[in-house]
Amino acid sequence: MSQHPSGPYGTPQAAPPARSLPRRDIRDTTRGPFTPPATALTSQPAHQASELAQRYELLHRLGVPTVANEDFDDLARSMAEQAGFLYGFVNLFLEKQTFVGLHQPPADSGYVVVGRTMSRDRGWCPEVMARRKALPLHDVHASPRFSGNAVVDAVGIRSYFGAPLIHDSGTVLGTVCVIDPEKRPLAEARRLRDIVINASAQVMDHIIRTPVR
Repeated sequence: MSQHPSGPYGTPQAAPPARSLPRRDIRDTTRGPFTPPATALTSQPAHQASELAQRYELLHRLGVPTVANEDFDDLARSMAEQAGFLYGFVNLFLEKQTFVGLHQPPADSGYVVVGRTMSRDRGWCPEVMARRKALPLHDVHASPRFSGNAVVDAVGIRSYFGAPLIHDSGTVLGTVCVIDPEKRPLAEARRLRDIVINASAQVMDHIIRTPVR
């Protein structure tokens, strides 16, 4: 197993199979009209289907791509580097959690390589969506509520910091978050929380004001 070339940790963890995070290698930044897949709406409870339809409509109106995008990748990388975390995400909540922005270790680093989508009920971003405010977890095992999560086993995650992407209309489009296999000191929690909150504001400002490549 190779060492991570620039990460803050001495020895990377063994890479368990990321069955819950299927890898997507093809970048598609094509923009144009889109409609929610029929199964995305019919498979959801009524209130969730309504929220999802509103989310799709707003994303379409703003011209936001719902696939991997270089601008969002750059924003995810900047957020992860500021926090000193291995993974950073710009995550739209569609029929699946869709990581339109993604930063992660190189494929040969020995760390888990994650994909561009994940089930809507996994990870901690669903909690961020529900509470509509930042969720700082310096150690996911510090609370039984947050330690029992498939991502803990699949990717070996110990720390998570996420914040919602909320449009001025009140629609929650998704989240930004950073995750890492190392827990963080509690004393660092506020600083890390502020990083993801600032990143969420930056992403929303980019979505509203800047044409997305």
